[in-house]
Amino acid sequence: MVGPPAWAPARVGPQGAGHGRSTARRRAPPGTGRATAGEPWTRGPPTDTGRRAVPVTGPSAPGRLLAVLAAFDQEHTALSLTDISRRAGLSLTTAHRLVAALTGWGALERDANGAYHVGLRLWELAALAPRGPALRQIALPYLEDLYEATHENVQLAVRDGAEVVYTEWISGRSSVGVRIQVGARWPLHATGVGLALLAHARPDFQDAYCAGPLAAYTPYTITDPVRLRRALAEVRRAGVAVSSRQVTDDALSVAAPVRGADGSVVAAVSLVVPWTGARVAVLVPAVRLAALGISRALGRPPTTRTDPPA
Repeated sequence: MVGPPAWAPARVGPQGAGHGRSTARRRAPPGTGRATAGEPWTRGPPTDTGRRAVPVTGPSAPGRLLAVLAAFDQEHTALSLTDISRRAGLSLTTAHRLVAALTGWGALERDANGAYHVGLRLWELAALAPRGPALRQIALPYLEDLYEATHENVQLAVRDGAEVVYTEWISGRSSVGVRIQVGARWPLHATGVGLALLAHARPDFQDAYCAGPLAAYTPYTITDPVRLRRALAEVRRAGVAVSSRQVTDDALSVAAPVRGADGSVVAAVSLVVPWTGARVAVLVPAVRLAALGISRALGRPPTTRTDPPA
């Protein structure tokens, strides 16, 4: 089990969390995306179990290479050459040439049945992303402590534009209607982690987001810009976000921001529990302490009375 780096301060975990961590965690496997390569993404419906495809336009060679890679998503992990050609919007001849180059480099791999898969070379590159595996590695001990303290669903997410991207999920004992998987993307306004991240984004970004379309997923989703602004102000005041029945009508999320060494918000951690019987007053301090522990492990010094704006 990976622990905090040697230079990190002593871990601050949720009250009651044990330091001995079992390896029998139920983490969600990579999800299944619903976006199609080449399609621009709009706010809603979300790719609740996978990533959106990157829209690729133009005839440039880099654009065509990216179109081939964007043909793969977590619903389409094995593709024939014909499938790649169709999903990338390329001729079969062009697709064959680009696939051969990518396979030779290791970005794609071909199995015994002739289908192509994403290769290990891309995984090696992705592992270098500071907001992905590196953040997850540092945060994981605190996420596991949060799970041990609550036995509820634990999430870690970062912001990418107008979406949250989930970098870790530990599945709890409770059953809720949404099962977020690693790599999933959701709009910011509909989730606890999204509200925690949006509340600490730049003011101009918040203004633009609130002015845009706010998709509804349940009757309780915040779709009114004025109400969203009030919710973001409350997140900044309280230091936590509470999202009730916004994605499914049976779930409640409590989220807190994670700050980096410079004080800026770099991620958010949350608990997702059944809405019925949710004890928010108990969940809030546990989530806050987990976020504080991750922040300190990232180099955030012991906080002053007031955190600076992100």
